[in-house]
Amino acid sequence: MTERMRIGLISFGPAEFTALHETCAEAGHEAVVYAYSRSMRPRSAPEAGAADAVRRIVAALPAGVDLLLPGSPAGLGAAVRGYGLDLLVCYGFSWRLPPSVLTAPRYGVVNIHCSTLPKYRGPAPVLWAIRNGDPYLGVTAHRMDEDFDTGPVLAQRGGVPIPDDVTPESLWEGLAPVLRGVLAVALERVRDPAAGEPQSAAGASHAGLMEPEFAVVDTARTAREVHDQVRTFRFMGPGRGPLATVDGRPLRILRTSLTPADGPRLACADGPVWITDSEVVPVAAEEVVADAQPRSPERGFSNPIP
Repeated sequence: MTERMRIGLISFGPAEFTALHETCAEAGHEAVVYAYSRSMRPRSAPEAGAADAVRRIVAALPAGVDLLLPGSPAGLGAAVRGYGLDLLVCYGFSWRLPPSVLTAPRYGVVNIHCSTLPKYRGPAPVLWAIRNGDPYLGVTAHRMDEDFDTGPVLAQRGGVPIPDDVTPESLWEGLAPVLRGVLAVALERVRDPAAGEPQSAAGASHAGLMEPEFAVVDTARTAREVHDQVRTFRFMGPGRGPLATVDGRPLRILRTSLTPADGPRLACADGPVWITDSEVVPVAAEEVVADAQPRSPERGFSNPIP
């Protein structure tokens, strides 16, 4: 008979918590506590959308499950130790977890990372997959250690399509069933201390935050690269887009097409893109820099940020 584990879940939204919770329940385990990071960085003010995210999570919170809103990794560690957990499952938490958290559960922490590790280690694997024009995304469940996404792999699967007009909602349709399947395998293996394949250094890459310059279109790049740049911002959230000067006007580019379409034509290194949605936005330089970064862990982050 399968040993029933007490599990804590760390994530960022109601759909994500639900997927983790239901997968644990289907495997015969009990999720007893959720933890949500209310800020992108520990010990910082809550993000603008945190209150709404908490409201939505609470509305979907199963009866008898607690919700933690830690302000620091130390606070999270102190809280989870009180639950006598067998396992923590982390998906999309924006902080780097310290040893006080990693060692609190009996079987440690399993992290779900949206790439086929060791590819795209770091906080923004989805954004880099979109930016690089990858047709597919992968999902890996691995034992979490103190480094960035380097722990032994318990389960892994690729082949999640990335739509051209990708949004968190459209990506989740294909991602959710794969995530559930990967987590189910990891739950079967995690109690064996010898389970998990070490990651190879070959093919390792880092998926860090977008550089400030990424907020501005560089027409010396190819049309495909510019199109994927716009797609990356669109994934971050509504109204997000890089800036370009078109016909003497500063525009925020919200959507483009690689084939002829209604809208201004923007010449790139190897051909044009057509701007199908944009807005005129005179902005200060510091606003351009800020716009290159996601404003919430819901927009392309896996984990963690120190």
